[in-house]
Amino acid sequence: MLHQPGPAVTQWDTAARAALVFTALEVTFEGVHDIADQWAQASRDAVNKGRYGDEMVLRDGSPASPEDIADPLVWTMSETTLGRISAARHVLCYGAVQTVAALAVTRALGLRIKPMALAAGTAINLGTHLVIDRRLPLMRLAAMLGKGDYVKTCTVVRVEGKGADQAGPGTALFSLDQALHRGIGVAAAAVSAVLAARASR
Repeated sequence: MLHQPGPAVTQWDTAARAALVFTALEVTFEGVHDIADQWAQASRDAVNKGRYGDEMVLRDGSPASPEDIADPLVWTMSETTLGRISAARHVLCYGAVQTVAALAVTRALGLRIKPMALAAGTAINLGTHLVIDRRLPLMRLAAMLGKGDYVKTCTVVRVEGKGADQAGPGTALFSLDQALHRGIGVAAAAVSAVLAARASR
């Protein structure tokens, strides 16, 4: 008579599958993070995604003249709107790269993940990425956690006469940004792994 697997074996199988899926997703999320966040990001989005303000601008971020604003054929918007559009466009691109990579890796390893399980982790990554990349929430979080002086001090002067850049590569805010993205990626991979393992029972 064949031995029927008991609850302990079933639990072990579920845990082992969750661990495999988590490892595959976390390695993928970490491995493609810089490609998705830096290489795939459009320059215009990198420059404009953190903008706020009521000043009217053109799609490229340059100031809109009164004639531009009055012309119905010229697309103008507030700086805040431009920042939101730029951040959303970047996050959608980031998500596309990450999702394609995750599907390719898991399929290559023979892991079939339910779409809803992967979608849950993706939603966590993309939702938080959007908030973090708008910069102001990240700056508020940094100040709340006692990192305000770090953010103000660790800046970079890129162009003489233009003042210090507080958010780009080489700054404290950029380092905090990247650390949060990567840390949240671990949580996103864990959520997807748990849901995938449960769905396979």
